[in-house]
Amino acid sequence: MKIAIVTGASSGMGREFIMQIADRFSGIEEIWAIARRKERLEALSPLIPVKVRSFAIDLTDKSRLKDLEDLLMKEKPEVKWLINSAGYGKIGEVGTVNLQDEMGMVDLNCRALCAVTHMVLPYMSKNSRIIQFSSSASFLPQPGFAIYAATKSFVLSYSRALNEELKQKGIYVTAICPGPVRTEFFDIAETTGEIPLYKRIVMADPKKVVRLGLRDSMMGRPVSVYGTTMKAFRLLCKTVPHTVIFRLMKRLMKAV
Repeated sequence: MKIAIVTGASSGMGREFIMQIADRFSGIEEIWAIARRKERLEALSPLIPVKVRSFAIDLTDKSRLKDLEDLLMKEKPEVKWLINSAGYGKIGEVGTVNLQDEMGMVDLNCRALCAVTHMVLPYMSKNSRIIQFSSSASFLPQPGFAIYAATKSFVLSYSRALNEELKQKGIYVTAICPGPVRTEFFDIAETTGEIPLYKRIVMADPKKVVRLGLRDSMMGRPVSVYGTTMKAFRLLCKTVPHTVIFRLMKRLMKAV
């Protein structure tokens, strides 16, 4: 049985990936949708032409991760797509966001992503794809968003190394590095702070980000960056000292 596994499936980019995978890849027999909100997951089934199995799992709970591992061992599916899109961020300087949220970002964005990848890899066959959600925040340390940006830098580095390791097996890993995307992500992020105006201006359509991500994955590209603005930002971060960029960002914040 050929399946896709999608974490963070109840909303935002994860949900959009399910919609597009079901529409574009006819060989997928089931999609395993993983998220905490069961009612949101169950609402997916009538919307797509592929069977969806919903798993209300908190990926930061080790016992629930074990449930997923046991299910994989029992059913031994052929996993053609793994989409790790579960994650969250909280705006605010280090120490101003509560400790549980600060550690939670590390646990979900990094530890859970590694755990799910480790569990699923033995069931992936040649010409399978892994998509890991990083962020344009991974290109540059982000004062006021420090822990989130650091977790996404981890995801980008991990994904690129994993892609090199798995090439010989014919499994390809793509890190998606979008800028701000119009999803529920910022509803959560802004519970502790406010997104800068310049980020609101460049918010992308999730459908377009996912469409490009799938295309880049199929082409074997290790990194997918949507939009001219974010591509320019990535180049800027590669060529200009970060201290200079920090000064420019401070001036920009004052100007708006």
